[in-house]
Amino acid sequence: MTSPTPVLPRWTLVVPFVAWIVLGAAYAVPGNALLLAVVGLALCAAVFTAVHHAEVVAHRIGEPFGTLVLAVAVTVIEVALIVSVMLTSGPEKAGLARDTVFAAVMIVCNGIVGLCLLVGGIRHLEQDFQSRGAAAALAVLASLSVLTLVMPNFTTTSAGPILSSSQLAFAGISSLVLYCVFVFVQTVRHRDYFLAGVPDEDVHADPPSAKHALISGALLVVSLVAVVLLAKVLSPVVETAVLNAGAPPAVVGIIIAALVLLPEGLAAVRAARGDRLQTSLNLALGSALASIGLTIPTVAGVFLYIGQPIVLGINGKEMVLLALTLVVGTLTLSTGRTTILQGAVHLSLFAAYLFLSFAP
Repeated sequence: MTSPTPVLPRWTLVVPFVAWIVLGAAYAVPGNALLLAVVGLALCAAVFTAVHHAEVVAHRIGEPFGTLVLAVAVTVIEVALIVSVMLTSGPEKAGLARDTVFAAVMIVCNGIVGLCLLVGGIRHLEQDFQSRGAAAALAVLASLSVLTLVMPNFTTTSAGPILSSSQLAFAGISSLVLYCVFVFVQTVRHRDYFLAGVPDEDVHADPPSAKHALISGALLVVSLVAVVLLAKVLSPVVETAVLNAGAPPAVVGIIIAALVLLPEGLAAVRAARGDRLQTSLNLALGSALASIGLTIPTVAGVFLYIGQPIVLGINGKEMVLLALTLVVGTLTLSTGRTTILQGAVHLSLFAAYLFLSFAP
């Protein structure tokens, strides 16, 4: 017997309009410290609301397009935050997209995955998942991250870790194509690789009604526009706070990535605690892939259009962390069975990444 059709929670109906009210107040009274704090809260709430409505729409239309709806919604949020900061700060923020994408990879592959493995291991001792699906995701992630974050350091057409226009266009198109192929494999061609550990279809909630899906679609647009404008208001404050704290500029990218990944990260940990590790890995690794496969092409297109340079190459320390993350991820997810040890290994790498970000 299937469960009843879910009803939209009341907060998801209210938050988008509250966010717009806060936005209007921020423009009416610029620079007010208390109001800026409220803007930050409204931005976080709008992000959660946008992701929720994207999930409702995705559930209604089904796969493979449902996955794309959620990924596109999250990518719009990430790109909005990146572009708003980069355009308001000028050339000195040319590396923000790189910092954010690299932070997303580290947060997902070490922070979220590590926490999922640790929480699941503590509660269930051992957990199983489809190693074929994890291997496919890691292969795509390794290719995307190296080609977009490492290769720019070794090209010679442009000086420094910057791709030429043609190279940037190639990187954006190839990233998008590879991500789309992965989505096709995950949702259509080899869907069984990603289904182990997922509850049977008869315990899934029925898809929401067409009315609920239309409401969520409209509120998704309202929420995303609010996120873009709220981020534009808040971005100078975030930069100033990071500067006053004496933290490296890359911390801004960590803040953006953490904000965008928070809703899906919480969902992944809940799934692991409920002994659905495959769902956790699908959410986590899918977020990292979307962060590169959709964010890089979008940001590349924007900055090719406006003619502003964008720095993509990471430094030597970060290349070591990326290589170690990919190698460890391949080893810990190769057997299809995990314990708390794998979780502790990934979390130790995440702690090293955070420490070295603040103390480079």
